[in-house]
Amino acid sequence: MPETLFSDAWMNQLKDAWNNEPEVKDALAAIGFNSVITCGFKGEDKPIGVFVVENGECVRAGTYNGEDPNWDMRADRADWLKWTENGVGMAGLGLAYTMGKLKFVKGDYLSMIKDPRMAGPFVKSFGLMQRIGAV
Repeated sequence: MPETLFSDAWMNQLKDAWNNEPEVKDALAAIGFNSVITCGFKGEDKPIGVFVVENGECVRAGTYNGEDPNWDMRADRADWLKWTENGVGMAGLGLAYTMGKLKFVKGDYLSMIKDPRMAGPFVKSFGLMQRIGAV
């Protein structure tokens, strides 16, 4: 049975999937990507999950504990669950961003999505969410 979205266990499943996916981990390692990524629900003060990436590899994931994110993504629970169930591609993410379904509290979505070295792994990371599922 899938884990609860953004729970410690779910975030660690995502970490394992990330680190085992060369099109994400290795692609980001090639550009020296380091980042603290958080995610949660729109309208809430704090994110729920945190994902720490060093040189493309996720070195720590779990429950948010006050880390200062470089990227903080928010959406309604229903949208997150829809993306984990059905997946979402580049066009779908663009539409979600444009329509306000996917918000970036921190991080510059537009500059990231224009850089293919980052955009490809970003879209693939949503595919990883679909692989592990969520409730």
